[in-house]
Amino acid sequence: MASLTLTNVIKRYGLGPKANQVIHGVNATITDGEFIVIVGPSGCGKSTLLRMVAGLEDISGGEIRIGERVVNHLEPAERDIAMVFQNYALYPHMSVYDNMAYGLKIAKVPKDEIRARVEKAAGILELMPYLARKPRELSGGQRQRVAMGRAIVRQPQVFLFDEPLSNLDAKLRAQTRLEIQKLHRELGITSLFVTHDQVEAMTLAQRMIVMNAGNMEQFGTPEEVYHRPASTFVASFIGAPPMNLLASAPHVKPGTLLGIRPEHLQIVPQPATDGWTVQVEAVEMLGAERLLYTRIDSEQLIVRVDERAGPPPALGSTLHVRPQDGCLHSFDASTGKRL
Repeated sequence: MASLTLTNVIKRYGLGPKANQVIHGVNATITDGEFIVIVGPSGCGKSTLLRMVAGLEDISGGEIRIGERVVNHLEPAERDIAMVFQNYALYPHMSVYDNMAYGLKIAKVPKDEIRARVEKAAGILELMPYLARKPRELSGGQRQRVAMGRAIVRQPQVFLFDEPLSNLDAKLRAQTRLEIQKLHRELGITSLFVTHDQVEAMTLAQRMIVMNAGNMEQFGTPEEVYHRPASTFVASFIGAPPMNLLASAPHVKPGTLLGIRPEHLQIVPQPATDGWTVQVEAVEMLGAERLLYTRIDSEQLIVRVDERAGPPPALGSTLHVRPQDGCLHSFDASTGKRL
């Protein structure tokens, strides 16, 4: 196991003034044994960043260090990493055992040690009954566990996961997230996990890197990112529904965007000096809760309420809401950065 340090990491495609820079100076220090999630929308550079750590993409600038070694110019096989891909990448003609053992055989690891490593990994991932089966005889979740087992047996210093759950249905995604959490607790290997799914990011990460257009918008724990977003991008990307951002409603200062999470708004019986009077435009029923889509003049304000709070308000009706104490956020309207 090892720490992972990214220092001003840059990626450009092309040369000279026409070069297209897609990663803009990422800096992050990941301690030995941490589970870090890189999250962001499609095209933000998260997979490119992961592939640079893996050695599958050249680095245009900066430094990547695994433990004490600078790995910028090392081949993937020399970096002591193991990668789990989105598409499993299993050999269809090989058994589960042989898929998991293949890399060790190529590395000329003794047969007894290969068997011990494969059986240990299979035990952790509950794959022992399937070792003789071919990939076509497995479910999607089982195939992904085989791919993870193949990475485990290598005993790498760093695990890299490139959207490994995106091909699974919702139930299997939730189940496999729990298995990955259990796996990390047992092995404690430094891990980088790429996803566009904020639920995966929030539930798996010890800390998370939020990427936007090749920039690292924020690096922090899920709690820090959710409760103290560093920018309007983070505020609107993390959270479902996203944070309300008001530009011209009452109590909003010129040049400032005022942020409030939907669950941090309270319905009050009469107008509050620090609140707003809104009109209900739509109500979304979500089982244990409701989302009220309301409007203040030209701006939308979403309010999340418990379904036990009483009957839903009628469309077109007027409500009075106020923010809970200490739950307002201020952002610079021109830069989007937190104030």
